[in-house]
Amino acid sequence: MSIGKGGLNHAILTLDEDMRETASPAEPARLEPQCFEDILANARSLGPFLKERAAECEEQRQLTPEVVDALRQAGIFRMLMPKSWGGPELSTLEQIEVIEEISKADASSGWCAMIGCDSGLYSGFVEDEAARRLWPCLDMTQAGWIHPVWRAEIVPGGYEVSGAWMFCSGSTHADNIAAGCLVYRDGEPLRIDGHKQWRLVIAPASEWVFCDNWHTTGLRATASRDYTTREPSLFVPEEYCISFMEPKREGTLWARPDTLLRKMAGIPLGLARGVIDEISDIVAGKIERPSGVRYSDLVRVRTDLGEAQMLLGAARSYVFSALETQWRKIERNEELTLRERADVWLSRLNAFQSARAIVRTLYDTIGGSAVYSFKSGLCRALRDSETMCQHVVGQRRELATIGGLLLGDPREDENVLIPR
Repeated sequence: MSIGKGGLNHAILTLDEDMRETASPAEPARLEPQCFEDILANARSLGPFLKERAAECEEQRQLTPEVVDALRQAGIFRMLMPKSWGGPELSTLEQIEVIEEISKADASSGWCAMIGCDSGLYSGFVEDEAARRLWPCLDMTQAGWIHPVWRAEIVPGGYEVSGAWMFCSGSTHADNIAAGCLVYRDGEPLRIDGHKQWRLVIAPASEWVFCDNWHTTGLRATASRDYTTREPSLFVPEEYCISFMEPKREGTLWARPDTLLRKMAGIPLGLARGVIDEISDIVAGKIERPSGVRYSDLVRVRTDLGEAQMLLGAARSYVFSALETQWRKIERNEELTLRERADVWLSRLNAFQSARAIVRTLYDTIGGSAVYSFKSGLCRALRDSETMCQHVVGQRRELATIGGLLLGDPREDENVLIPR
């Protein structure tokens, strides 16, 4: 199968027209999303709406069209679009604040927001003319698996891509899909200076085949399905194949390859904040039986809430401190120390692990009634926190590699997990 420029333009422009015509009368009023303050205010205003729709989205195993439209109109998906295109080009810390607000209401919506806004990020690794063909609208959404698990064979004008990938979060509403591929030439892996070469290929969602297999513990509404190329292969023009080591646009956002992952901490931080707030509301009116003592007066309840806030405050402070240091150094074109690089990674991992610990503790705090999904969001939060910690950025197994950084072994390669 081949993607011609004319076919690509036609498909995207038709999609763009559909997006302009779509509106949901159930959505709250929005500010025109021109800057960080507007988008953050919009994200906060979406909270009640997203909470109300969370159960429906989870049942459908995807965000409903109404939720997607609400996120789009709030400017969530345009967060990383460049200022040169009229986009807001939010900094890493600004992105995290927005994603926190979405995730407070619903972690699946926060996860899809985090993934979907990568359109603007990817656009900075494509030559501008080609990028405008892929993303003619600021509010287009992105999805895809970045790690190189299958292959892209070099052919005249581009690559013949084949294989199967996992975890395409937001697959049901994505405009473009990316897939990480090892580069092959004449059937052999291409190596430069001993390193295997890989590229991220990008094509419209209509060019991929999806497997409806997203039946999971948590994050059920993210539609993180498996996907494949159509048989026998997919031709992707060279201009739509990128490397995070080769930015095509100036700017702090695109200067280092790990930029893709920095905003992920906003999801566990927002989830934990939402659970603490919900528990505070629950215990205010809950009575222990048979003692008749108010939950808010129980020492164990007060202790659990205090500990939860302590863990969240520490995790959030670590994330913002590490990422601010990184951002400032990138602005000055300075290299991070190995410890500073480790802090970026550790703070993110700690956010995921701390959020799970907070949810587990407060789930126990409420006790038996926590198991009822119709009484609170604790059941979904527990499942979501367990599931998000299975992502590689939230797994304790990565501590060994981070420890290597601290011991002077950075393992320099194109692994975008390693902060720069």
